[in-house]
Amino acid sequence: MQTILVCDDDKEIVEAIEIYLQQEGYAVLKAYDGEEALAVLQEQDVQLLIIDVMMPKLDGIRATLKIRQESSIPIIILSAKTEDMDKILGLNVGADDYVSKPFNPLELIARVKSQLRRYTKLGNAAEAQGAVYSTGGLSINDDLKEVTVDGEVVRLTPIEYNILLLLVKNQGKVFSINQIYESIWNENAIGADNTVAVHIRHIREKIEINPKEPRYLKVVWGVGYKIEKN
Repeated sequence: MQTILVCDDDKEIVEAIEIYLQQEGYAVLKAYDGEEALAVLQEQDVQLLIIDVMMPKLDGIRATLKIRQESSIPIIILSAKTEDMDKILGLNVGADDYVSKPFNPLELIARVKSQLRRYTKLGNAAEAQGAVYSTGGLSINDDLKEVTVDGEVVRLTPIEYNILLLLVKNQGKVFSINQIYESIWNENAIGADNTVAVHIRHIREKIEINPKEPRYLKVVWGVGYKIEKN
């Protein structure tokens, strides 16, 4: 059984999410601020975190930043529908997805399942096909789910890995933002620009010597992104 940690200072919201998740067969752990969430993650085996942005003691943004220093666990942030900057900031510090409050339970469950599928696949070498994709010093071993640049292992989140794999497997092909979003998130690309752009920037920061002058992950202005053949 997969375990999900839900963190929000509103106990009614935590309890509501717990009910939805338990109905889907997930085990649920609860926390009510960022510090509690970090403590739970230190002690328990958790497969996904749902965390609110605005909380006392340690907010969701700072908690996500601390978690990303040690873990690639999928993180879904909750934020008020009007607070777009919270969503962008959350993605900037390493969250994989966001859901706006008030949320539709069906949407939340769908996003949880989507993130867990990617995380499980990323960590499960038994599903691999033994393929290795390379360009220049960049290499993806899809058997080990491992990315290296000039022989050094690069740590990516599940979303970052899947975006990079899509582009490296199709070297030279330009993908629009909508194509990337629909391929990775498996849903219509409505308002996808910021989400994809943030993840692309994170990938560049990890695989490029100089992200402002990328060797591998190139932008084709007005069209989209591609991995350059080297």
